[in-house]
Amino acid sequence: MSRHYPASVRISITFTDGTTGEFSGQTLNNAYDAALADFRAKNDLDARGYSRTSSGRTNSGNKIDFVPVHPGMGE
Repeated sequence: MSRHYPASVRISITFTDGTTGEFSGQTLNNAYDAALADFRAKNDLDARGYSRTSSGRTNSGNKIDFVPVHPGMGE
C-alpha cells in the first residue's frame, strides 16, 4: 500500500480463511500510518523516513508493502 485512500471509501477485503471484512478508507489509512511508524522506529529512521546514521550505512528499502489487517478491526 503506497498511498492513502479517501476517508469515505468502503473497501472489502477477503482474508485467506475465507472471511470478509469491509473497512472505511480512514480505518485502513490509520492502520497504514501505524505500520509505517512501527517500521520506521524499528529501523532507526526519523518521522520522515530518513536515516540519521553515519553515511557508511545505506537503506535501500524505505517503505512498507503490506499492512496488517484482521477481521473485526475496529472503526
